[in-house]
Amino acid sequence: MRHNYKRLWAGLAAVIIFSFAILVYFGVEIYQQAPPVPGRVLTSTGQVLFTGQDIKDGQNVWQSIGGQELGTVWGHGSYVAPDWTADWLHREATWMLNNYAMNTYGTPYDQLDNPRKAALQERLKQEIRKNTFNPQSGDLTISSERASAVKDISSFYTSLFGNDPRLDELRKDYAIPENTIKDPERQRKMNAFFFWASWACVTNRPGDNISYTNNWPSEPLVGNQPTGQVILWSVISFVLLLAGIGALAWYYAVQRRKEEEEHLLPEWDPLLALKPTASMKATLKYFWVVAALIVLQVILGVITAHYGVEGTGFYGIPIAKWLPYSVTRTWHTQLGIFWIATAWLATGLFIAPAVSGYEPKLQRAGVNFLFVCLLIIVLGSMTGQWLGVQQRLGLEVNFWFGHQGYEYVDLGRFWQIFLLIGLFLWLFLMGRAMLPAFKNVTENKHLLGLFLIASIAIALFYAAGLMWGRQTNLAIAEYWRWWVVHLWVEGFFEVFATVAIAFLFTRMGLLKVATATSAVLFSTIIFLSGGIVGTFHHLYFTGTPTAVMALGATFSALEVVPLVLIGFEGYENLTLSRAKKWIQAYKWPIYCFVAVAFWNLVGAGLFGFLINPPVALYYMQGLQTTPVHGHTALFGVYGMLGIGFMLFCLKGLTVHYAWKTRAVAFAFWAINIGLALMVLISMLPLGLIQTWASVEHGMWYARSADFTKIPILDTLRWLRVIGDTIFALGILALGYFVMGLKTGWSITKEVDAVGKEFPEGAPKGTEPASLK
Repeated sequence: MRHNYKRLWAGLAAVIIFSFAILVYFGVEIYQQAPPVPGRVLTSTGQVLFTGQDIKDGQNVWQSIGGQELGTVWGHGSYVAPDWTADWLHREATWMLNNYAMNTYGTPYDQLDNPRKAALQERLKQEIRKNTFNPQSGDLTISSERASAVKDISSFYTSLFGNDPRLDELRKDYAIPENTIKDPERQRKMNAFFFWASWACVTNRPGDNISYTNNWPSEPLVGNQPTGQVILWSVISFVLLLAGIGALAWYYAVQRRKEEEEHLLPEWDPLLALKPTASMKATLKYFWVVAALIVLQVILGVITAHYGVEGTGFYGIPIAKWLPYSVTRTWHTQLGIFWIATAWLATGLFIAPAVSGYEPKLQRAGVNFLFVCLLIIVLGSMTGQWLGVQQRLGLEVNFWFGHQGYEYVDLGRFWQIFLLIGLFLWLFLMGRAMLPAFKNVTENKHLLGLFLIASIAIALFYAAGLMWGRQTNLAIAEYWRWWVVHLWVEGFFEVFATVAIAFLFTRMGLLKVATATSAVLFSTIIFLSGGIVGTFHHLYFTGTPTAVMALGATFSALEVVPLVLIGFEGYENLTLSRAKKWIQAYKWPIYCFVAVAFWNLVGAGLFGFLINPPVALYYMQGLQTTPVHGHTALFGVYGMLGIGFMLFCLKGLTVHYAWKTRAVAFAFWAINIGLALMVLISMLPLGLIQTWASVEHGMWYARSADFTKIPILDTLRWLRVIGDTIFALGILALGYFVMGLKTGWSITKEVDAVGKEFPEGAPKGTEPASLK
């Protein structure tokens, strides 16, 4: 298959160039068509309610208290408190309808008959949907009646984020501690930001009849309902999915007919000759930290989930004052990114000298220095986030060292820059160790080239997190945030993982280099052809033009296509794990790769496409259906990959000793069964019931305390304890096992059958030269 490489590389280059051209072009459109921040918000009589600076400062206040980690704005964020834009919009609509009803009929709105209600709703739409922003003056003018509504709602939010005892129960339902915002001026500015964000949800774009957020959220009172484009592009995404599945199935069937002769597996472990270098041994501490961070993340996840049922404490312990929900959820999500990334980075540092057979000078010192930097970033960013949420930092200091308020990229700008420098240091260490391997004229060069490209992309694309400023328009900040979350985490880390697994399997002699190279290049082309532009499926309703929805719906459907055949990959990995006796030593790392294939299909594919079509996401965005996809894709795919990489590298570092596998076997099954149960018996039913409420009554109701506290939803939240407990026990068992590799309780005193010295008389070529 050597002759295919040139065409495959050309195809990969074309996909990347074409896809990024689209991403950048429509990124410019987002800049140009983002909801404008007015210079002043004033009444028709000239009274100034807010200034543009108030709105921008208010966005920073919202970020400082946790931002997307405390409720959602435009549907993005956490799931205990309301979506503040949907909540504000509904309160504003009901206030104005009641005001109309009392002034016109002397009767509350709820007591009117349907014809009169309909007439008042039409009057409300005429006022609230009309775009009264003047681009020449920069002023946004609203009626005195609407200004009174804004004043009343602002008073409510001031009480909610303050310490009004009348709202104690509601604060508990929303997991908001008393005096979350202590400064009244900060609260006034955050009210200005909430008004602006909800204004963008209902006000029509200039010359159009849909709002800046494409009529999201669902709100019948103001005429927010799915547009024709939402329905059209949802249908097209379904059709493209079916067409793509058919085309890929046909291609796979054709390729199966062209299969090469059966690949004979080695009789002995080709990795027996692997002598870990000093820098490879230095990666061991990375994996200890990975195991510790997994355990800490799960503990924080348990506390965070419990806030959904108790609100201000943990089984009666009033911890919200010192460790509020917004902090525990921030740390829970951020630690997930940290430990997964650390496992993958350490794997790269472990593999690089192995594939080249070369240990650069001072490589070990570089690996140790990077380790110290990562520890400082983790601890420093977590401390800054706690200080920010406690309102102990000024808004500018908070941006640099505290809490940025954007999910998955919450760490302050200083820590972002520090991490970016660390990633380029990692790339430097990887590159200098791999460089000698390129001098060998082998087919491995193609696999090495893709591995290096993926490594460069990992370092480079995190820089997208620096593209927004402290007071950048939220629509633009969201565009760049998803470059990090989707392209960095879900995109090029996926390519890196695919190449890394191929390297491991080819080094073990389980796959031919030519077969693995062609498969990896083809898989990368297929994945990135949908994955890069598919970034837009996160941006349907975040102040972006309709074209973004069309592209996101189209290409995100193509993202799912390669996942429908992922079962073959899982089956082949499982078959390989049983092919030779010596492979049993790598059983649990390979089983982790099998689990990755399963969760890729279920978590990324099935649950991902559940919320991807625009009409589905219109009603589901910000509901419990989102963490269903998040948990099964982020942990199920990337987390299990990280664990698999960790176990494989640990086996390489303890290769001469047999493992006691009872703990790791329990960990594997408990983690996967627990993950499945927490989703199937709790989060998924919760999300589907919320979706019904969103369709019937509007997004505000699906996220309201009145609805989320009904008995059946309380029961479903408590049922999560079953899956969470099993999952947590699995994580603890994994931590116990990893610790035992150092203390001795996870290894036997006997030399492993695959860890003996390389057998005399082994067939020539069984021992790879690069591992000598």
